[in-house]
Amino acid sequence: MNDTTAKLDPEKQPALVRVDMYQEWRKREGAPLVGGVYIKDMKAVEVGPWPSKGDGVKGALCYLDGDDEGDEHIVELSPGGSTAPLRHMYTEAIYVVSGHGSTSVWRDKGAKQTFEWGPGSYFVLPTNAWHQFFNASLSRSARWFSVTDLPGLLRQWASEDFIFNNPYDFTDRYRGEPDHFSAEAKLYRGRVWETNFIPDIKKLPLYEWKSRGGGGTNAFMVMGAGMMESHVSRFESGHYKKGHRHGPGAHLYITEGEGFVLTQRGNEPRIRCDWQEGSLYLSGAGEGQWLHQHFNVGATPATYLVLNQGLSRKYAVNRWQANLSTVLRSGEVSGKKGGYQTEYEDEDPEIHRIFEEELRKRGITCRMKKMVPWCTGEPGAEAAKATFLDEHGLVE
Repeated sequence: MNDTTAKLDPEKQPALVRVDMYQEWRKREGAPLVGGVYIKDMKAVEVGPWPSKGDGVKGALCYLDGDDEGDEHIVELSPGGSTAPLRHMYTEAIYVVSGHGSTSVWRDKGAKQTFEWGPGSYFVLPTNAWHQFFNASLSRSARWFSVTDLPGLLRQWASEDFIFNNPYDFTDRYRGEPDHFSAEAKLYRGRVWETNFIPDIKKLPLYEWKSRGGGGTNAFMVMGAGMMESHVSRFESGHYKKGHRHGPGAHLYITEGEGFVLTQRGNEPRIRCDWQEGSLYLSGAGEGQWLHQHFNVGATPATYLVLNQGLSRKYAVNRWQANLSTVLRSGEVSGKKGGYQTEYEDEDPEIHRIFEEELRKRGITCRMKKMVPWCTGEPGAEAAKATFLDEHGLVE
């Protein structure tokens, strides 16, 4: 600093411009950009050329109103096509929407291993391992989408080269084990499966989940060597789940059924998203804490897959989480007992009125009599009990 610069008036200088590294990268990728509150049908999203994914590969980059540290990548591979070999530092959880094919994975040192996938397959790629996708059909395209933590990493490191051209080999997460994608899943207390590859998410064993209501069954999955968590929940016709509150980071993909979600931040107006098989929505539509509930108004059970980033039962994300239960989550504990769940008797009665009205339009009977005091329908699933057993003992 010399005398001239020392005498400058700071109020007459230009303001510093803040750069969003993710948004800058997103614009340069050249793929179609998708936004909004939610996506009604992931199978119908228009795709276009995505040069960095490979010659002839199409896709779309989705960044919804509730997205912050995560985003969604839709990729469509033409018949007989393949993607370019890629590796990256971000975690990528992949769900196959349609088509059949295979993926090869390898490290700089070590042999390639290849696994096959089809509609409903769900898997997490090893961190920073090379990978390449192949469409097995010569007549039909294949489409999948992924939820990633790329936005958060780009903003944290402010370096695309670090994310996409990093030679570090995470051997503690992936050593090229021949059974990495075929090993038997391990089941833990709390309905938690640990695995890296699920051939068909619709065939995943589910277990009763009374605490969340709705006549539901559920299973959690710890995937990607423990770096992320997902879960599948299924609930019956004429039922809805209890409301619960958290940030907008949970991505819900509907694998079967028809219904809607109501999500609300504070005292703001409720946002409603009507969903069907193939819909993707988030637990909120902006920053902050959102109260949201899932409603089944179809004639058949409804099932959704939740793709999370930044959560894991295997590794703590902060000092406070380190001491929390890995069996009982605060999202299924009543707000009256320190959790984030709203019990049926504590919810706004307008919620149930909206639900019954939607059922009547479809000629379907509400079956929440045993759960909601003001229900005018019939008995259905039993109400949850007030006690749970976690790994630390009895929680009331």
